[in-house]
Amino acid sequence: MVFSSTVFLFIFLPSVLFLYVLFPARFRNILLLIASLFFYAWGENFFVMVMLISIASNYIAGRAILAYKARPFSKAFLIFGIAANLLLLGSYKYVNFIVDNINYILTVIHVNPIQLAQIHLPIGISFFTFQAMSYLIDLYREDAPPQKGLINVALYISLFPQLIAGPIVRYHDIAHQLIKRSVTRDGFACGVRRFVIGLGKKVLIANTVATVADQVFSLPYDQLSTGAFWLGALCYTLQIYFDFSGYSDMAIGLGRMFGFRIPENFNYPYISTSIREFWRRWHISLSTWFRDYLYFPLGGNRKGQIRTYINLFIVFILCGLWHGASWNFVIWGLIHGLFLSLERTAAGYWIKALWRPFKYLYVLLVVIVAWVFFRCETLSDAITYLSHMFAIDIIEVPAYTVAYFLNREVLSAILLGCIGATPVLHLFVRINKYIRESAAPLADVYRIGFSFSRTLCLSLILLLSIMYLASGAYNPFIYFRF
Repeated sequence: MVFSSTVFLFIFLPSVLFLYVLFPARFRNILLLIASLFFYAWGENFFVMVMLISIASNYIAGRAILAYKARPFSKAFLIFGIAANLLLLGSYKYVNFIVDNINYILTVIHVNPIQLAQIHLPIGISFFTFQAMSYLIDLYREDAPPQKGLINVALYISLFPQLIAGPIVRYHDIAHQLIKRSVTRDGFACGVRRFVIGLGKKVLIANTVATVADQVFSLPYDQLSTGAFWLGALCYTLQIYFDFSGYSDMAIGLGRMFGFRIPENFNYPYISTSIREFWRRWHISLSTWFRDYLYFPLGGNRKGQIRTYINLFIVFILCGLWHGASWNFVIWGLIHGLFLSLERTAAGYWIKALWRPFKYLYVLLVVIVAWVFFRCETLSDAITYLSHMFAIDIIEVPAYTVAYFLNREVLSAILLGCIGATPVLHLFVRINKYIRESAAPLADVYRIGFSFSRTLCLSLILLLSIMYLASGAYNPFIYFRF
């Protein structure tokens, strides 16, 4: 049950909001927990038991950490809890990958391969497992007050607005909200606006450019022009940003509707002037999770330059594997780790000295090339794709050129995507604030006009999104598989 579905928009969400208003405050967490488990079971059926096992084991581990806080056993329970989470994640996500690589070696040495059926990957397991580990680590560090009741712990791990695709909400960011929060009229309205914007980003931009990206990446590479390869990579670059940031916007908006303040997850990453800045703006909840729970404990940049490079590569190899059990994801992580390391050398000073537009181009080139590895199914596909992109292998008479994929709808989505990936709208917000504060005699008239215009635009976005979904058009979601 994705947010951008008619079942969620017209049945599930209205029903939960209606009951949430009717329920007394002390029962609302129970309602949200039941709704969250139902939301997950809708798509995963039996595998909701995996989540329940995760909730139970982390609750027990958390209680043990608190009970033995004054003794050395506390750290042992922390290690046990983290190991249990990693074992759960690894059992479903990495066993087939490990066996496939072992089988490759066995085949080379002419030994019969291991027979293992494909293991189903429960949706969102990477997200709720990382949240569960955050709960245990924050309890051990005393960064947040403990939850004595199982209901609140279960709700933290399973809260449906960010359950299947993040943001990864760390326990200390939301601990107090599990106990006490309030829904105000302004907060609810803000949540609705944020949800509609996210829905529009996902449905009107990401879904539209996804049709081109999926076509280009699925067609025979020896039939595409160089321009078509670049178009496919550009469309995927826009798709993955608006797909995931749109879903994050919807999650943040839903949280506000129920009184939660979920941290931001994106801050216009494609306007970064360095890869280091890119990771301060892209998937912020994941990058800060790795920074605070892995990079800093490894020593960060406090133990010399060589150790810093090693730590960066460890973090980004694991970041790649977090996204998927594939060597392509590992290489994607290595590319980012490599350029983050290079920016700490003399090359970093050269990059800083570049004219700003060249710095934008540098970051976009690195990011787009890395996305090719992220998108392609195999390593050989990615290498072939890049060789055509950079005209190493030129197709003399391609069957598919850029013109084949472009139409008015796609061009509009690409244009909106390029504008929406920059803080142009924030500039309008700042101008609006300045006008309201400086034009005091007309402030009321301007406020009414602005409010009307905003409502009209949001209503149009919502209407177009619903029409798109009602038509049964293409509606994929990239981050489900993570």
